[in-house]
Amino acid sequence: MGLAAALWVAVSSLAGTTAEAATRIEWWHAMTNANAALVESLAADFNDAQDVYQVVPVYKGTYAETLQAGLSAFAAGEPPAILQVFDVGTGVMMQAEGVVKPVAEVLEEGGYAFNASQYLPAVVSYYSRRDGTMLSFPFNSSSPVLYVNRTMLEEAGLDPSKPPRTWAELFAAARRVVASGVSDCGYTTTWPAWIHLENFAAWNDVPYGTRENGLAGTDVSLQIDAPIFVRHFEELAALAADGAFRYGGRNAEALKLFTTGECAMLTESSGGLGEIAQSKVEYGIGQLPYDETAEGAPQNTFPGGASLWVLNGRPEAEYKGVAEFFHYLSSTETQARLHQESGYLPVTMAAYETSMESGFYEENPGRRIAIMQMMRREPTANSRGVRLPNLPEVREIESEEIEALLAGRKTPAQALHDAAERGDAAIAAANVRAEAARP
Repeated sequence: MGLAAALWVAVSSLAGTTAEAATRIEWWHAMTNANAALVESLAADFNDAQDVYQVVPVYKGTYAETLQAGLSAFAAGEPPAILQVFDVGTGVMMQAEGVVKPVAEVLEEGGYAFNASQYLPAVVSYYSRRDGTMLSFPFNSSSPVLYVNRTMLEEAGLDPSKPPRTWAELFAAARRVVASGVSDCGYTTTWPAWIHLENFAAWNDVPYGTRENGLAGTDVSLQIDAPIFVRHFEELAALAADGAFRYGGRNAEALKLFTTGECAMLTESSGGLGEIAQSKVEYGIGQLPYDETAEGAPQNTFPGGASLWVLNGRPEAEYKGVAEFFHYLSSTETQARLHQESGYLPVTMAAYETSMESGFYEENPGRRIAIMQMMRREPTANSRGVRLPNLPEVREIESEEIEALLAGRKTPAQALHDAAERGDAAIAAANVRAEAARP
């Protein structure tokens, strides 16, 4: 018997017959630091409220590692009941034949009528089929926002109560910070592909790809080498050459550059708030900057973060427990707590309204920005989201090319052209593999 199994037996024996009868439900996740603590707390609260089911969170590494671990476990016949999958894995899960048990089905079989109207429209539509069937539970949805170090901006002669609203304003502010001697890093960003390509397209209402960015079909051709993207990355590369922009990495690594006080401004997920709030930085929150030359901008951002998928291959008793757990997660009290403690969006309208009525947004200026960005306008074909059969792979390609242009090995035009060309080839190959795998 392994150590984990031995500990479980020991705990069960101490708890008596009630714990022995509890149905164990594994929840594989990718949350770290403050958000990991919240995951553990949510599971513990659910477990303490009843004695029929025991939700057990299991950390499986990064988002990409957790996705791969879940798919590998399913192939081996030992899947977890619940798998947290980041937004870019949505297309992968939709293509995975036989792997997914739709969450709407799980809820209905568990005795709960699924009502899409209780969720934020942009969130539920992103995780649903075109016929409206919700496939996964939108657990930790987020939107990219701008964080500013209020102290550093003030010392540089800038007004921290008025964060930059456009990219031109942000780049000018970053240069001002460095020129003033306050810091040698004016600006950094997490998730460059998500923020500077996917949400840049949506926020400025320009296409990221054909076929409504993949939501209308999988045969997508990327449009990320269009002039507006090239101009944006020319300016970003120039900022890096001037020493005012510091590249932190492909994922969330740059968050530490902000929380340690090295960089004055950061574009990052609203879900990064938990870690930022625990730092010593006196921070402010602003909207994601937009390109003032884009007609009609800003439009709306779309959900990032992750959702919870239910995998086939588990006993029926576990699915009933999953339905109970998701019902608990959907409650207004739980959603309001998740939103207020983590910075992730409340996925239900009731939780948003409760937070507003309680005065939470008045006491916490800036915390409503992520929600208002996503709800700002009715989504267009350009701003509903991005869904590719292999978006994690495409993001890696884009990240490689972004790194090449920031390092001066390629011009922005060449790097984005290569990213689009390589991405198109990868998408076509993924579609061929998916077709071959169909029974």
